[in-house]
Amino acid sequence: MRRMPRWGMICCLTLEGVALAVWVGGMIVLSGAVIPAVFNTFGGQDSGGMFLTRAFEGYHRFIIGAGGILVVALFGRWWSGEPRVVVHVSEITILGMMVMIAGVIILVLHPDAAALQAQAFATKDEGAKKAAFEAFFRVLLPIRSLYMVNLALGLLLVGIRAKHVMDYDGRQS
Repeated sequence: MRRMPRWGMICCLTLEGVALAVWVGGMIVLSGAVIPAVFNTFGGQDSGGMFLTRAFEGYHRFIIGAGGILVVALFGRWWSGEPRVVVHVSEITILGMMVMIAGVIILVLHPDAAALQAQAFATKDEGAKKAAFEAFFRVLLPIRSLYMVNLALGLLLVGIRAKHVMDYDGRQS
C-alpha cells in the first residue's frame, strides 16, 4: 500500500536529485573552474584568498540545505513503502558520512582556517606572516582532502541510486 501519492514521490525524487547535483556539482565547479579562475585572475594572494573563502562559505550554505533535503528525501522514500524507491543501508551509511564530514568542515575546520587566513593577511611582519600562512596551509590540507572524500562519496551515492533504479524489476519485495 502506498503511503505517499505519486506526485509526492516525484517531488521527493526531484528534490533529492537537485540536492545531490548541488552537493557534487558545486564541488566540481569550485574545484575545476572557480579556484583556477581566481588564482589566474585576481592580482594578489590576499584578494583571491578572501574571495575563495567567501565562495566556500556560500557553498557551505548550499550544502546545509542540500544535506537537509537529502535526509528528508531519504526518510520520505523509506516512509513511502514504495519498492521502486526502497532505501538501502548503503545509502544511509554514505549520506551519514557525507553529512558528518560536511559538519566537521563547516563547524570546525573552516572557521579555524578563516581565522588563520585573516591573521595572516593582517600581519605586517614578514616572519610572522610566513608563520601564519604556514599554519593556515596546515589546516587547509585536511579540508581539501575532506572535500575530495565528500565529492567521491556524493558520486558514489549518485551511482548507488542509479544502480537501484536499473536493478528494479517490478516485483514486490
